[in-house]
Amino acid sequence: MTDVAHPQTEARAAWQVRPPAGLVDAGTLRGLNARSDAAGAAQTIGHAAALALSGAAIMLAPAWWLALPAMLVHGIFLVALFAPLHETVHRTVFRKRWPNLVLAQVAGFVLLIPPVWFRHFHLAHHRHTQDPAHDPELARPKPATLAGYIWHLSGLPMWWRLGLTLWSLGRGDTAGMAYLPDHARAGVVANARWQLAGYAAIALAALAARSWLPVTLWLGPLVLGQPFLRAYLLAEHTGCARVPDLTRNTRTTLAGGLLRRLAWNMPFHAEHHLYPSVPFHRLPDLHRIVRPALQHVSAGYRAAHREIRAEF
Repeated sequence: MTDVAHPQTEARAAWQVRPPAGLVDAGTLRGLNARSDAAGAAQTIGHAAALALSGAAIMLAPAWWLALPAMLVHGIFLVALFAPLHETVHRTVFRKRWPNLVLAQVAGFVLLIPPVWFRHFHLAHHRHTQDPAHDPELARPKPATLAGYIWHLSGLPMWWRLGLTLWSLGRGDTAGMAYLPDHARAGVVANARWQLAGYAAIALAALAARSWLPVTLWLGPLVLGQPFLRAYLLAEHTGCARVPDLTRNTRTTLAGGLLRRLAWNMPFHAEHHLYPSVPFHRLPDLHRIVRPALQHVSAGYRAAHREIRAEF
């Protein structure tokens, strides 16, 4: 495998993450950028239907141990809500702004990720992709040993970090979050506090009703599904060059149709970083255009993780 991540980086002055000139002509890009309410609604309804079916399978299981497979599937569908959260912080699912905001709030609430905070975190990642000094996704090192890799995939480090983030934002503490503009900090804190208030209300209602439904239909499956999300996200940049060239610092993974649909076409990740204004349903078209320029294209997630582990 060539052009893997190295500790050295190109000079900061040259760190301009932008697509190569002429990769996609302006007219083609205008067409690709067109949002579609129909595509957004169909994808959202399909994802909701999958969650309803897997949730029903849990409820209809005659014994708790028979519910575990359904809980795992339900958990995978739940963590896959990261895809619409991601798309809606780019505001590319629907033509108007407000449906994107609503879907972001719903997905973020389920995933325990405050969407207003995540928007700033994620856009900073796009501005500084693979820049060790400024990409917030690189604030903590990626796994460099097999033990670290397994620990990462467990999801446990993520739950700890997410809990700390929620706790900090709930206290109004945004210190250390350099990616947050000063004018946005109050809104980020308010959004997190409303989200925490919602969790408290659900917990109190469950206690009053002596109900385990929030655990069996939400938190338990979310924990079971988290390793799949960690594996999916780890493939996006790990093992790619820490340079500002978007054709070299991001991996596209050629997943099957079912997985691509569940992930809202985000396995076409290099394409998304090259042109984040292109909505999810047009990424396969964009892939066909830019494929020859991409350095890291893996033939599925097993292949991507073989490439990652080869660097240990």
